[in-house]
Amino acid sequence: MTTATHTAATGNHLSTGAALLTLMKLRTFIALFAVIIFFSIFAPNFLSTANMILMSKHATQNAFLAIGMTFVIITGGIDLSVGSIVGLCGMIAGGLIMYGVALPLGYTVYFNIVEVAVIVMVVGILIGAVNGLLITRLNVAPFIATLGTLYVARGMALLYSDGQTLPNLTGREDLGNQGFSYLGSGSILGLPVSVWILIVVALGAAYFARFVPLGRHIFAVGGNERASRMSGIRVNRVKMFVYMFSGFCAAIVGLVISSELMASHPATGTNLELNAIAAAVLGGTSMSGGRGTIGGTIIGAFVIGILSDGLVMMGVSSFWQMVIKGLVIIVAVVVDQAQRRLQQRVTLMQMAKAG
Repeated sequence: MTTATHTAATGNHLSTGAALLTLMKLRTFIALFAVIIFFSIFAPNFLSTANMILMSKHATQNAFLAIGMTFVIITGGIDLSVGSIVGLCGMIAGGLIMYGVALPLGYTVYFNIVEVAVIVMVVGILIGAVNGLLITRLNVAPFIATLGTLYVARGMALLYSDGQTLPNLTGREDLGNQGFSYLGSGSILGLPVSVWILIVVALGAAYFARFVPLGRHIFAVGGNERASRMSGIRVNRVKMFVYMFSGFCAAIVGLVISSELMASHPATGTNLELNAIAAAVLGGTSMSGGRGTIGGTIIGAFVIGILSDGLVMMGVSSFWQMVIKGLVIIVAVVVDQAQRRLQQRVTLMQMAKAG
């Protein structure tokens, strides 16, 4: 009788634990529906078409950064420099359109918009490579390495124009560099171009993480770096890749924001790294590494984007917005840790029941 009672109690605990674990895994969806319902009630015109398009643009910016941040965090790292890379890449794009590149003997080379975009993305990748080299070759902690790069990139953005804005990035027809606004303001089938680009990048990242060996190595390195190294995985190459990819994503955001505003400002992207981290963690990426999904990160980015825009529509102070975002990050990490502990308990109970 005692054994039967114990078995029944174990079964009840197992069912409860499994239900709680399912809820925790679905926390991002729950949070998304919660913020949509809340702001649709308390924020005027929240569900209007124009506002939904605007929010999708803002959420897209967070999502690009969060995708790159997800890969970095899965390896057990962090990238604090992405916001500054956004600002620097935006300034470079604006400078290439307005001034071109001055060559010796008084010549100036101007680039078309596609070439400008490629150059800017290469710059983002190179800055990510610098982060990767500092971490893998010089053994600098990711937090310190990317914090230093944050200041360097922001300083370079400010130096580029002496702290001034580069306005009216319309280009000139005779130079063949018009059309920059299409990236930030254009639409295809009713959706902003930036959203379509996000779809392509997100699907590519998800496929890469699931089916490409290097993508699977990212999870292995985050789960157990020492075991990964012993099994033949080139850990340094994996880390280099994730920081370069994070820089690439930041460069895209720099292009999108500058295109949307048709101006480049050196302070663009300030604190966007916090939104990216919040979106990734809220989407289920573990800060301890080894776990995360691109789909969850995208949903987390939309939660952060909707939360920010909804608070603005309600007239909430920007100071309180910072407080709320900070609390979101803390709660997300606490829930993630609770999920890990609960997962371990459920696994132990399943083993005990099976035994």
